[in-house]
Amino acid sequence: MKIFVRVTAGARKEKIEKAEDGKYAIWVKEKPKENEANFAVLRALAGHLRVPQSRIRLMQGRTSREKVFEISD
Repeated sequence: MKIFVRVTAGARKEKIEKAEDGKYAIWVKEKPKENEANFAVLRALAGHLRVPQSRIRLMQGRTSREKVFEISD
């Protein structure tokens, strides 16, 4: 399953919202340096979906605000 995410790094508080089109908007406190924001998004997504982090993989958008994650079975 693929998850499409728009990330806002450096936010004051962390939150996740799901839009009507199925995409997620995720705000994380970490800054986008040294992959810190990507790891924070991964943790937030795993907690929200209640799956282990090891089942989630970043497919596209390592340096972009628009990311695609894959959830494996």
